[in-house]
This record gives sequence, structure tokens and C-alpha cells, in this order.
Amino acid sequence: RRILFWNKAAERISGYSAEKVLGSHCHDNILNHVTEHGTQLCLTNCPLHATIQDGRPREAEVFLHHAAGYRVPILIRTAPLRDDNGVIIGAIEIFSDNSRLFHRVKRLEQAANLDPLTEIANRRYMENRLAFALVEFQQHRIPFGVLFLDIDYFKRVNDTFGHEVGDRVLQMVANTLRRNIRTEDWVARWGGEEFLVLLNNVELEGLYSAAEKLRALVKASALQVHGQPLQITVSIGGALARLEDDVASLLRRADQNMYHSKLSGRDRVTCDGEGEGRTDI
Repeated sequence: RRILFWNKAAERISGYSAEKVLGSHCHDNILNHVTEHGTQLCLTNCPLHATIQDGRPREAEVFLHHAAGYRVPILIRTAPLRDDNGVIIGAIEIFSDNSRLFHRVKRLEQAANLDPLTEIANRRYMENRLAFALVEFQQHRIPFGVLFLDIDYFKRVNDTFGHEVGDRVLQMVANTLRRNIRTEDWVARWGGEEFLVLLNNVELEGLYSAAEKLRALVKASALQVHGQPLQITVSIGGALARLEDDVASLLRRADQNMYHSKLSGRDRVTCDGEGEGRTDI
């Protein structure tokens, strides 16, 4: 399982140069492939290793760890490599960017709608999207929900490593979020270390599933700081739109659910019905 070939496309998608990768082994866990639930594959359930063992090609959707720290959804395909006698001597793994997103920059109306640090939508733009989604829901019953995300112990990151590292953490989280939502969904930096995700055409089960996926992928990401990985987590609150909602009431419920996640130990998801009616937030 020693890596002998690494082309320009692999460099572009992963952020790792051929010089960095060639000669290492895939079980060195450089790319640190994980499932959408955060389960590591390179050390336990590696599709490439399985193909070498039984000769069967495989295909899987996994999440690659980019050199800049964030997670990239990729589609991998493996095939056995045989010598002239048909004996398996290795395998080939082809991976391609599986992002279901288009560049959001082109879809935003003007640069004023972008957060300059993270290059995702800013609060003003998201407020407009929320108002539009609420009208669609009230007139045509098209359901939607929101996720309120807050980086756990972010002040500690700034105090320990400085604001430059804090900015890199914000960028890492933003990249993980925007690359791992559906094309029809939106993510924005709400302010400080807070992010908001708008999920269109979703019910409670889908809202919770999306939140858990994003929580796990952020947790599985890491930023290299002074040669050591810096991992962070997020607390998430989710809320589905109700007919009696306005934007403020919907966001208030999601915010309350997020604080319930904080009070329950952080690195958690709380959706409607779980954190409501509490008096200690």
C-alpha cells in the first residue's frame, strides 16, 4: 500500500503535493478518509486495501482531509493492479471531487453579500434568504429548517494561539460546511464564531441527519498549528419552520436549541422538541 503515483488532479483536490505524498503508505493516514459519520477508513475499512485482498473493484463516497484542514466530499473508485500472471501486485484508486455545490460566489448578487474572511454568505444575505423561504413555506407549504452552529471554546483558541489561528479555524469550518451541504441549501457566517445553515425541503428527520453529518465532519477536521493538529467541535441547534413563525421566532428557537446543546456538554445536536421549554438558558 505504498503510494507510487500522484497526479496533478490529486494535488489540486487534496492540497498535498506529489513530493509530500509519494513514498508514503495509505495507512500513514495522510488523507484521513472518513465516512459522513466521521468513521475513519484508512486505518480500518480501507476500500483500497479490501480490493488488494479480494480483487474486487469498489466505489464509495467518502470525505478527504484537505491539506488546509477542511473536509472535501469525494467519490473514490478502486481497481486491482495485476502482473502478467494475473497476480495482484497493488491497486489503483481514482478519486474525484464529489461536491454537489456550484461556486456560491457567482450566485451571490454582489460582493457585499459575502463575508470577507470565510467567503461564504454574510448575515444580511442569509436574512433575505430566510424571509423568502418563509414566504414560500407559508404560501406553498414548502418545508425548510435552519441549523444554528457555534464553535465550542472558540475564545480559548484565540487566547491560546492568537487571532490569526482563530481566523484559520473559522475558514476551516466554513469550508467544511459549504462543501458538504446540498446544492439547494445555504450557509452563512452569522457573526463571530456562529454559522447558520438554511436547509430547503426538509423534515425533522432530515434536519437532524444533516446536522449530525456536519457536526461529525467538523469534528473530523484538523488544522496544523506548530506541527500539531488542532481539532475543534461545534454545538448545533436545529428548528423547522412553523406557519406561525416569523424569521425572529424561527431563529430564536434554533438559538435556544443550540444553547441546549452547549449545556448538554457541547459537540451535540439539539432539534425541535428536545430543547424547548427550558428555563436554564
